[in-house]
Amino acid sequence: MTKKLDRLFVIGLGLIGGSLAKAVKERKLCSWVIGCSRSHETLVEALKLGVVDETIRDINDLPADLGANDLVVIAVPALSVEGVIIKLHKLLDRSVTITDVSSVKGSIVKCVHDIYGFNPPQFVPGHPIAGSEKSGIKSINSLLFENHQVILTPLTETNASHIKKVSSIWAGIGATVSEMSTTDHDEILAATSHLPHMLAYGLVEMLSGIRKNQEAFRYAAGGFSDFTRIAASDPVMWHDIVLANDKAVLSALNNFSGHIDQIKQAIANKDGKCLIGIFTRAKEARNHFKKIREDKAYIEPTEKIIDYRASSGGCIKGTIKVPGDKSISHRAIILGSIAKGTTYITGFLEGEDSLATLQAFRDMGVVIEGPNDGNIKIYGVGLNGLKQPPGPLYLGNSGTSMRLLSGLLSAQLFDVVLTGDESLSKRPMGRVVTPLKMMGAFIEAAESGLPPLKIKGNKALNSIYYELPMASAQVKSCILLAGLYVKSNTIVKESATTRDHTERMLGAFGCKISKDNSTITIKGGNELISTKIDVPADISSAAFYMVAASIAPGSDIILPFVGVNPTRIGVINILKMMGADIELFKQREVGGEPVADIRVRYAPLRGIVIPLEQVALAIDEFPALFIAAACADGKTTLNGASELRFKESDRIQAMAAGLLSLGINVATKPDGLEIQGGTLSGGEVDSNDDHRISMAFSIAALISKDSILIKNCKNVATSFPNFIELANKSGLTISEVLR
Repeated sequence: MTKKLDRLFVIGLGLIGGSLAKAVKERKLCSWVIGCSRSHETLVEALKLGVVDETIRDINDLPADLGANDLVVIAVPALSVEGVIIKLHKLLDRSVTITDVSSVKGSIVKCVHDIYGFNPPQFVPGHPIAGSEKSGIKSINSLLFENHQVILTPLTETNASHIKKVSSIWAGIGATVSEMSTTDHDEILAATSHLPHMLAYGLVEMLSGIRKNQEAFRYAAGGFSDFTRIAASDPVMWHDIVLANDKAVLSALNNFSGHIDQIKQAIANKDGKCLIGIFTRAKEARNHFKKIREDKAYIEPTEKIIDYRASSGGCIKGTIKVPGDKSISHRAIILGSIAKGTTYITGFLEGEDSLATLQAFRDMGVVIEGPNDGNIKIYGVGLNGLKQPPGPLYLGNSGTSMRLLSGLLSAQLFDVVLTGDESLSKRPMGRVVTPLKMMGAFIEAAESGLPPLKIKGNKALNSIYYELPMASAQVKSCILLAGLYVKSNTIVKESATTRDHTERMLGAFGCKISKDNSTITIKGGNELISTKIDVPADISSAAFYMVAASIAPGSDIILPFVGVNPTRIGVINILKMMGADIELFKQREVGGEPVADIRVRYAPLRGIVIPLEQVALAIDEFPALFIAAACADGKTTLNGASELRFKESDRIQAMAAGLLSLGINVATKPDGLEIQGGTLSGGEVDSNDDHRISMAFSIAALISKDSILIKNCKNVATSFPNFIELANKSGLTISEVLR
């Protein structure tokens, strides 16, 4: 606050009002705290406990000179607010700020309007989301509001200076203040607070009314006790709340009854698929809510910052099974969800990015079992079976999820918003917005073409012929997925060859799709038929171990069942050109994707000029390849890789800065860089929250003179959740450092 309050006048010294008064008094946020209650015993106790400085029993006795630097808080039951407002309306100067703490806002706002005849600018409706089943002056807690939400629902007439005063007092006692409309507040609270209390009261009343169940209370498990704890709340208070918010509470109860009827019907019909769907969606939604609320990545392991310390020296040996391919995992979830029938997936990557895609389809009504050790079962809903999600689809850090889903969702009947974490919110989306608008989609990005993306449904899409202005498998896939919903052929022409997992998997699901040189044609109106997808190990993850084995003398490893799609083997081709000892064996095709076991042994590397035709085939593997270049004899030159500047970080700049700090000579260009091989000194680098940069500098420690501290590494979980565990088993020494 810019200025300390003169006086705080709290009407009602129950748990909320008393806790607020004491918190403000203890923190000296105002000069004088006055409490009002009709109970003489409460007022005596309030003075005794140091809750207030002064007490009065009648509102008419409040100081006559309350003014612009005073605050009045109404903390009485909802149905008692009207009587308080009637008195305040006659007594208070229009400069005095008034707020309330009721958990119902619509009826309070209407009451104030009816009494004043207008919406007074001095009234700031408020609701602290905090409480306890205990009540009364002896239950007050001055820490009650710390790290809790306070929702304000100001009206258009509410003066900003009054809003600021109320916000400041709540923030001053440790609460987080946000704003929303009165209607949204009452609907949300009816579902998330009022409804659970009604259910708890109803359940306890039901059990207590049945004699044989009374003994069961003694043996009730913790879940029953946790849930029914709120049935011990003040009955008078909740009587007032539900009657004041009757329409929203009845709507929530009716909605809930519909879901209970669905469960009852599924049990009666022995419909296991329906029950699994309900329980799975509920379980995962519960896990997801916290991440959405905190705007964090889907399975972010900790709120602390994670650094890696990689010890110098060593070599790697043995068989190393890296996680499943991220690109294929994404596409398996997408196509399995919109196919007819049940799709089975094995080898699914349980990393943040692919789990974000999985959760998005659960939010759109698809029943998905798993993942369980990489195994997933998807009950597909067909091309037109997706349902409108309950809110924005939160995609964490996954640019692939956002770009691919933008094409698919542009053809649906419902509106949707695609959001992500802070990192994803900086990634360019104009590259998918432009072709989708050409197809007739209504899609909008935020300023500068960044997320969130807002898509309006029920828009018929048209086929297009689109020449990709950049080599991007994500943009190509976005257009192809949208092309499933047009009446004729959609054609995409590539400027350079990019990974073709989408085309291959569409074919595996029965889609009519063809490729002629660099031109891909997809026939609209195809129904996809479920299939089995065995996700191979991710070559992008394997690349770190291929480079590690190539640079560390004595290394000899086998990487089994790695995807060796011709559009992804640039890293193998480039390493071989540099002199790496790489052998592919047991080559076969699984589910339309070529796979092989890969053996890599140490061999001295030499610098090369990387051929332009290999750039798009290794675009995600360049952080690892830059480490190989730093250890090679001579200079390595990369051109034509401007796309690297638009990944999770500017990978050209980030890798160049890290290598320079480790003693390697690097010169950057707009679309690449030059690396002069040398000796890595060890030291400190910053990954810029980019998972691939974190892992690249981790393997560099194998041949550095000293250990390397890599800062900001928690996003490694997006593609390689068990990276440290697997690295340490194979011969590296990497530890997490929390700060």
